[in-house]
Amino acid sequence: METHEQDAKKMENKYLVSRPIYSEDSFSAHHEIVERDHTTAVDHLKRLCGCSSQKAKRIALSFFPIISWLPAYRFKEWILSDIISGVTTGLVAVLQGLAYALLANVSPGYGLYTSFFPVVVYFFLGTSRHISAGPFPVVSLMVGSVVANLVPEDKYGNTNSSITNSTAENLLNDERIIVAASLTFLVGIIQLALGLLRIGFIVIYLSEPLINGFTTAAAVEVVVSQLKYVFGVKIPSFSGPLSNFYALESIFSQITKTNIADLVIAIIIMVCVYIVKELNARYKSKLPVPIPIEIIMTIIAAGVSYAFDFKVKYKVTIVGTIQKGYQTPEAPSIAVFQACIANSFSIAIVGFAVAFSVAKVYAIKHNYNINGNQELIAFGLSNILCGSFKGFAASTSLSRSSVQESTGGKTQVAGIISGILVLIVTLAVGYLLEPLPKSVLAGIILVNLKGMLMKFNEIPVLFKRDKYDCLVWILTFLASIILGLDLGLAAGVGIELLTVVFRVQFPTFTVLANIENTDIYKNRKDFYDICEPKGIKIFRCPSPVFFANSEFFKEKLIAAAGFNPLWVLRKRNKALRKIKKLVKKGELQVTLRGVVCTSYDYKESDDEDELDNNRIEELDKPINTDDLPIVIDWNAELPNHIMVPRIDVHSLILDFGAVSFIDLSGMKALKGILKEFIKVEVDTYIVAADNSVMEKLKRSSFFDDDIKTSMFFLTVHDAVLYVLEKKGLKHALTHEASKENVSSFFANGFANGNAYSEVFNVPNETKF
Repeated sequence: METHEQDAKKMENKYLVSRPIYSEDSFSAHHEIVERDHTTAVDHLKRLCGCSSQKAKRIALSFFPIISWLPAYRFKEWILSDIISGVTTGLVAVLQGLAYALLANVSPGYGLYTSFFPVVVYFFLGTSRHISAGPFPVVSLMVGSVVANLVPEDKYGNTNSSITNSTAENLLNDERIIVAASLTFLVGIIQLALGLLRIGFIVIYLSEPLINGFTTAAAVEVVVSQLKYVFGVKIPSFSGPLSNFYALESIFSQITKTNIADLVIAIIIMVCVYIVKELNARYKSKLPVPIPIEIIMTIIAAGVSYAFDFKVKYKVTIVGTIQKGYQTPEAPSIAVFQACIANSFSIAIVGFAVAFSVAKVYAIKHNYNINGNQELIAFGLSNILCGSFKGFAASTSLSRSSVQESTGGKTQVAGIISGILVLIVTLAVGYLLEPLPKSVLAGIILVNLKGMLMKFNEIPVLFKRDKYDCLVWILTFLASIILGLDLGLAAGVGIELLTVVFRVQFPTFTVLANIENTDIYKNRKDFYDICEPKGIKIFRCPSPVFFANSEFFKEKLIAAAGFNPLWVLRKRNKALRKIKKLVKKGELQVTLRGVVCTSYDYKESDDEDELDNNRIEELDKPINTDDLPIVIDWNAELPNHIMVPRIDVHSLILDFGAVSFIDLSGMKALKGILKEFIKVEVDTYIVAADNSVMEKLKRSSFFDDDIKTSMFFLTVHDAVLYVLEKKGLKHALTHEASKENVSSFFANGFANGNAYSEVFNVPNETKF
């Protein structure tokens, strides 16, 4: 007895894998640790809930980041760079404000408001040092879509006199700016609420392929919306599904009415701006600042238009009156709130997602942190203030932010300087831009869409890397083009979440094998020099096991094992009935020389088969051979041509290293399939299970007499060593074993012996 205990102790020390990594005591100890940690966390939470000066200071710094960075501002080192950057960015902001107002379907002068108020608010509340708050083409286009839907172009178009027509145009513009401002105010409320509720993480549901597909579709819509200014034709407003196709149909149906002057101006602007932009990109390292070609062309075009009176002589559509100064703030329209709540939510999310993405790029580049929730608060208050003063929704522009960063901007001091420049233009010199042709702004917008349209090149790359991401990109693009940007974004999010469901519901399960002479196990399809232990199947589950994929998990596990354990169990139980009848009739006898079959003419009647089918539940019970004087080897040849499927697997190892959680449906499926394998004498093991998964299994009464904690191991190799030890092949993977022995095990397996062996002391057993 003592010798047996010593041998067992040595075996346990030599093969730690022979001890399960989980036991009843370990579970109890773990529960005590969890309860103690829970008590500590509660006490810590109570301390946090208390008010203190440090907490008040922390809150103030969180809501007003300027308090932390402005006192540390290096005035002598940074002020000159920020001034240069601010002036350059301010000029670009003026031009983009005028241009993107066309996308928002409001008078260009109101774009200057959107280029000013968000910059001021972001100076105090923003956490990024380099982005330039203000109009963004996609957001402006989404605002313009709502404006066109609520206030169509022909709403006041049923009059004939010139005075009345002028008045109708003013009424149309006034009503449109009320809609745009009210929508902007609501967008700000949504963003502010999301920020205060600390749910800035919502942006993670907008993946890069989704955003790129969406913005590319928006760029195409921008192109369509600007064609009317390029060709100088008037078309009605379209919104909703298929609006782009209706707009194109209307434009090309009037192509013979093209204003040649507008077309020539737009072409000249696009060619000049494109060439200089390419030169800026090529000689970026040699130029101190990029050549502001848009500003230069705008000034030239406004001067030429004023000098030659393009509006009267060539019927060119110009910017028109730019109001001097700022209007008094007005309350938003509740009716607009009710009509565009869904659109405002889409605009709020898209605006924040774009701004946060750009801010994150520069934060990584310059090694500082940004706060997503604070960014939501900053843009929320920016849009609330902007909407109060009749501006439209703001975000940030990648091109404008790139100018601010590349020209040496160090902090948001450059941003506030650009805002001051916009303020000067609005108060003093805005009227100089009134003769500017709208085709100039349209040409500048179209050229600046190059970067967004070049994202089409991502499609073949995504197709090679990840077909799911490629599908999200394409379907989001098509949905946005066909349904409109608001519905397209919702469809894109739905498609993206659906791909996540498919990835988790139909994961790629793999069968692992051993890389020879190592403790590493990899997918057997990925390597040539790899050994799969004969009789051992190692099945890797790469995803959680829950209600949506539990059946798929069972199917793949059965496929990996190579047989259905329930079907094998039923066949064996049927064969067992036949063998018991043979023994009962005396046609199968046990002698001193072994088991002898005395008859080979046994045949079951059809009634017995019918009885088996009607009592199928009895065939699912564990095999019981207690009343037989023999032990059956189900892989050997059976008497009287009784056929039972043979199985070559004696151990099944499930790698749960990637299983992050398991729900009740998953546990039920797992327990059921494990029991089925156990019933056909296949040992099952689970390795690398996460502690949270183990805790849930314990709480859910997963373990019983068949499924025990001793079947869990830390690694795959531990479980394999334990199986080899249990099967008497402990030398197979040891370093002392010869390569021939190892290869023999992995290639040929081992024999279990005779078909039947008597439970009594019979020297020689007979094979059938």
